[in-house]
Amino acid sequence: MAQFTVYRNKSPRSKALFPYLVDVQSDVLEDLQTCVVVPLGKVGSVTKRPVSHLTPVVNIDGDACLLMTPELASMARADLGAAIGSLRDRREVVIAALDFLISGF
Repeated sequence: MAQFTVYRNKSPRSKALFPYLVDVQSDVLEDLQTCVVVPLGKVGSVTKRPVSHLTPVVNIDGDACLLMTPELASMARADLGAAIGSLRDRREVVIAALDFLISGF
């Protein structure tokens, strides 16, 4: 379970709105039973006014999705769905969105 791995969201309560989750927690902390994730929602279904630096567009399985950084959450690693890909190639975009959430720039 590497940082920036994308998983299918298996939560019955949230998977319709956020079909994917991306693990943003450092690999240094892989022994923890929890991880920090950012949900991904399909463009047009999660917000009408995305903020490009905070909710950038990424492509998952051919779907344009928004990285919903303000919805950052912690969850048990055991509750993650199946891994379906990675955003490692978009590392700078993901880190910039997290930095913007925390520092405002």
